[in-house]
Amino acid sequence: MTDTISIQEKIIQIPRASNPDKPMDAFLAQPTQPGLYSGMLVIHEILGLNEDIRQITRRFAENGYVALAIDLFSGQGRVMCLMQVFYGLLIRPMKNRTLQDLSGALSALKNTPEVDANHTGVVGFCMGGGYALQLASSGQQLRSASVFYGSNPRPLDVVADACPIVGSYPDKDFTANAARELEAALDLYDVPHDIKIYPDTRHSFFNQYGSRFNPEANQDAWERMLAFFDRHLRTSDHLTQP
Repeated sequence: MTDTISIQEKIIQIPRASNPDKPMDAFLAQPTQPGLYSGMLVIHEILGLNEDIRQITRRFAENGYVALAIDLFSGQGRVMCLMQVFYGLLIRPMKNRTLQDLSGALSALKNTPEVDANHTGVVGFCMGGGYALQLASSGQQLRSASVFYGSNPRPLDVVADACPIVGSYPDKDFTANAARELEAALDLYDVPHDIKIYPDTRHSFFNQYGSRFNPEANQDAWERMLAFFDRHLRTSDHLTQP
């Protein structure tokens, strides 16, 4: 889809699967025209659910997705949330509360009336990229996943069961090695993928409000990602509009 479309947005709350008494805030953006759309879960980086992530979520909606950006730091205090998030990345990947919360958020997205539950994906940035890969490898029946400069799940062989993955990484960053290791594993397990390391870029190059923003890499990564999702996530009849 090349032409943007009108969208609507709102703040909602999603039950936190690991702590039902502390729901998470979320930003939902979707096309205004009634229909059935592909769904996209957006996972923020360490800076939280900020204007950059909201703008990315809007861009997905403008391209025909119902996009849900979850705020992992809401509901139970930022310090506790940060501890939980990094515990799940560094100590107990694939078996942690944050992954449980994200699985619940994905279920909420799939249950949104305008979402085709059979055509959903996930995108994550840095910290969120690591969790996007965990979610992609955890049997969630996702059609595709996108990772931006995220850490790999451990053990890496869990990606044998992953959905198709598109990844974008800066060459002047520690995650460049993770990109090479991920690509080798996806090759080994014959998982469809498109992994690209961008020369002369640094961490968070996709963040348009950050000091390391690279507009050329941002545009190329965005177009690659949408094209990959068109092949693996969306179908020609994924929209049903009156």
